Amino acid sequence: MTTDQIILFSIIGLVFVFLVWGRWRYDVVAFTALLAAVIAGVVPQDRAFTGFGHPATVIIALVLIVSRGLSASGAIEWLARLVIDGGRRLSLHIGIMGVLAASLSALMNNVAALALLMPLDLQAAKAARRSAAATLMPLSFASILGGLVTLIGTPPNIIVSSFRARAIGEPYAMFDFAPVGAVVAAAGVLFIVLGGWRLIPRATTDEGPTTSEVADFVVEVRVRKDSASIGKRLAELRPAIEEHHGHVIGLVRRGQRLPGYGLDAVIEASDLVVLEASAEAVDAVVGSLELEYVGTGEDEPLVGTGDLALIEAVVPDHAPVENRSAEGMSLPSRFGVHLLGIRRQGRRFRERVRRLQIKGGDVLLLLGPSAKLAETVSWMGVLPLADRGLSVVRREKAGLAVGSFALAIVLASLGLVYLPVALACVATLMVLGGVIPLRELYTSIEWPVIVLLGAMIPIGQALETTGGTALIADGIVALAEGRSAVVVLIVLMVVTMTLSDVMNNTATAVIAAPIAVEIAARLGADPDPFLMAIAVAASCAFLTPIGHKNNMLVMGPGGYRFGDYWRLGLPLEILIVLVAVPMILLVWPL
Repeated sequence: MTTDQIILFSIIGLVFVFLVWGRWRYDVVAFTALLAAVIAGVVPQDRAFTGFGHPATVIIALVLIVSRGLSASGAIEWLARLVIDGGRRLSLHIGIMGVLAASLSALMNNVAALALLMPLDLQAAKAARRSAAATLMPLSFASILGGLVTLIGTPPNIIVSSFRARAIGEPYAMFDFAPVGAVVAAAGVLFIVLGGWRLIPRATTDEGPTTSEVADFVVEVRVRKDSASIGKRLAELRPAIEEHHGHVIGLVRRGQRLPGYGLDAVIEASDLVVLEASAEAVDAVVGSLELEYVGTGEDEPLVGTGDLALIEAVVPDHAPVENRSAEGMSLPSRFGVHLLGIRRQGRRFRERVRRLQIKGGDVLLLLGPSAKLAETVSWMGVLPLADRGLSVVRREKAGLAVGSFALAIVLASLGLVYLPVALACVATLMVLGGVIPLRELYTSIEWPVIVLLGAMIPIGQALETTGGTALIADGIVALAEGRSAVVVLIVLMVVTMTLSDVMNNTATAVIAAPIAVEIAARLGADPDPFLMAIAVAASCAFLTPIGHKNNMLVMGPGGYRFGDYWRLGLPLEILIVLVAVPMILLVWPL
């Protein structure tokens, strides 16, 4: 080995060690490694930061923004609401959620797809009075599998495509991954549904829901003029509201609270439904029953359709707002902010929310333009609680979000528009159209992943230019010496899958993709089957929680231990190799 190769292998080995150790975050490890490589002279200084402008890095950032827009518009919420029912038997629920997760992950980043579905799965577990551990790991695995189907489903596919462009001058198209990825995803999800989920340790699944209870607000929400709830009795809405762990406690009509709970009253347009629910549940109820927040209707321009946000704030003793009501403070006319709900030490009250005199210790739920909420909180003298990521879903923007995204996918698939440009246009439309608030534009990007990728790409390129990838390729070919290229393909896939289980899958793809191209050159074979093997193997990290971010996301809510993943993950990875290799050879012959 040359000196440059020794330095690079040492740096990559240390990256591997520190990623497994987990003491420092992976983006810090990768960026430090890049600096070390530049200082050591194995990465040229003028190439140090080219990874941050690499098409793969740009596409991943744009996919995360577009995924956020699809979530913020309520498009995914609407789809999930159609198929989720807490009363289904466990295997059927896992099957439906698995298919939904895999389908969504094919059309958006798989991390974003899981982030959208995980709260719904937790709600279903709570409604069914069972542990979320029985369903969260299958949901995570299904979302990872779905990412195999398209170019934008998972970062390794994008990275592999960029290396193909360097190898033969043409990247993979949007659905080039589908023939192999769809079959592998279907086989994996089917295995999980038909009994794979039973391999999750019982000690974990017997523990009961791990989500914490959040105290409820008393909230008034209005019936939209076009709501399907009009003409129904209030009692008919109770099941849908209770599904989101809310409770009906009254109905207000023409400014007056109806006697009792008003359950027998027939709902009319502009009625106010009085709920007791958590802040998160309120927005879910508003969407499912076609209601609206007070202050956001067409005839109420004070709040309008701008960048809306929710904030929780506690009222300290002797605050300026104590013994005053929201109506008396004229919050809408002063700031365009509405007092949406009040939580008063677990006690219900009969007064209208906006007319209730505020007391010390009350927790207020405020709705308004994000730019005005901080000013409002300061003026009221209340203390904002820790940000829990509360957001207002802009369901009226679903058509714009879905339509622009679908058009971009079609144009990119037909080769009429370069994929990064198409995604950039969608992201711009979502911002200009109010789907994604400006304050969420950059926060929707997973910056540690961007830094990881931007730092590892120059290292991967240096490994290739110094002959390091050729050295590794020679080793793998020698390991399978005297055997067919199929054996080499299997060995490459197993090695990549093993690396991905203990390293970030993005870093694994950056290192393994050029090795695949080099092996193909050594064997005089087409690089496509080897690159496809890398795409599948790098994404399928099921043995540990550190191999893929989705596995980390479900670890806490599911109450999983580090050693729980391999029980379901190991047979799943074996199945994937058995299914993927024949499909790769069928679709992409050697």
